[in-house]
Amino acid sequence: MSIRVYDLAHARAGDKGNTSNISVTAYNDEAWQVLHRELTADRVLAHFQHLGAGPIRRYELPQLRALNFVLENALGGGVTRSLAIDPHGKSLSALMLTIELPGHNQPPA
Repeated sequence: MSIRVYDLAHARAGDKGNTSNISVTAYNDEAWQVLHRELTADRVLAHFQHLGAGPIRRYELPQLRALNFVLENALGGGVTRSLAIDPHGKSLSALMLTIELPGHNQPPA
């Protein structure tokens, strides 16, 4: 059984136009090590591809034990153009938390 990002971190999302910005902050140092290694831009892109998102850039903030992902084309054209119920992309942070990370059976203590 894999663990999810949810087991290791919390997340927040913001938006600007058609771009979503999702930060993932680890609960502790051990969780940070797993996230830093396993939560890649490619893994996030695969998880969000059904939205047409991409490209995706990952920024590392090790002093905060955080990763910041910038997802272009993730909001259906942006707040004023999208027909999505959540045009601002706030629920995308919840979607980020559902990503499964391989090779880990339980969350770090």
